[in-house]
Amino acid sequence: MKNVLITGSSGLIGSEVAVFFHARDFFVHGLDNNQRAVFFGSQGDTRWRQYQLTGQLTNFRHHELDIRDRAGMLELVKELRPACIIHAAAQPSHDRAADIPFDDFDTNAVGTLNLLEASRQFCPEAPFIHMSTNKVYGDLPNTIPLKELKTRWDYADPAYANGIPETFSIDQSKHSLFGASKVAADIIVQEYGRYFKMPTCCLRGGCLTGPNHSGVELHGFLSYLVKCNLEQIEYTIFGYKGKQVRDNIHSEDVASFAYAFYLEPRCGEVYNLGGGKENTCSILEAFSLVGELSGKKQKYRYLDQPRIGDHICYYSDLSKMKSHYPQWNITKNLHQIVEEIVQSWEARGNK
Repeated sequence: MKNVLITGSSGLIGSEVAVFFHARDFFVHGLDNNQRAVFFGSQGDTRWRQYQLTGQLTNFRHHELDIRDRAGMLELVKELRPACIIHAAAQPSHDRAADIPFDDFDTNAVGTLNLLEASRQFCPEAPFIHMSTNKVYGDLPNTIPLKELKTRWDYADPAYANGIPETFSIDQSKHSLFGASKVAADIIVQEYGRYFKMPTCCLRGGCLTGPNHSGVELHGFLSYLVKCNLEQIEYTIFGYKGKQVRDNIHSEDVASFAYAFYLEPRCGEVYNLGGGKENTCSILEAFSLVGELSGKKQKYRYLDQPRIGDHICYYSDLSKMKSHYPQWNITKNLHQIVEEIVQSWEARGNK
């Protein structure tokens, strides 16, 4: 039985990947130290998901480790020599990063380097899949001409009719400190692939979401919005008239792409991984969709102050992914995603 090592295994993507690979006869080694609760408080706690995994997956082992622990990473990878590594651990909030710049950079950039070097020393042939972010593009997407519609912004330039491609520049733009630390991680993952010819890829995620997300205000757009609706908590819109657009992809579709890359790896690749144009929505449109499913009207307030480095409109051009991996595709549409999130929060008692 092959080992797979998943960092951030109690989080949304890590836990989904754990279930997906376990179903394909891998022994899953999950690495997580519940740092999300440190970053976001009790609402960000992911222990509940850790306990689910240990209780439901026969071939699963939890490792209480921090990716900033360089010696610990070297020792674990040497022991396991995994057939694949999925790196989903991160400090994920560009707002939070400004308050904890050292923790943010040490986690996102240095932690990634620790894991890459351990991989190079002990399992250089193992595909290394890094969960990057669309924030590596900084606020440069905001320079694309936009058109304002009734409930959303959209690209006015036909060159971006299908979204942002991987060729879009990541340079000379405002990223937020989170975006900068993720750029560093993204580039070093590419470099280990290109320089050492290791099978690595960066998945520059849009809004990765799903029913197992512990969404909070600073991270987890759809999940947190649903939680606010169900509990009738006031949701805060930060600028852009609530018409800012995101593409949303179900965590299961993320996991299936990770598996596709494992089966046919490439060296130093980059992919924009999101729901694509078909799975886009603005905040205002999300209010309507969630309200239709819950029967509750969204309570919100508007602050005419956008988040620093935030995108007005962003959705992923999936052309490159689909050309390299034609067997992969989006399987969950936006309505299905939101419906699952509503059901999940209701099942958790909205806690």
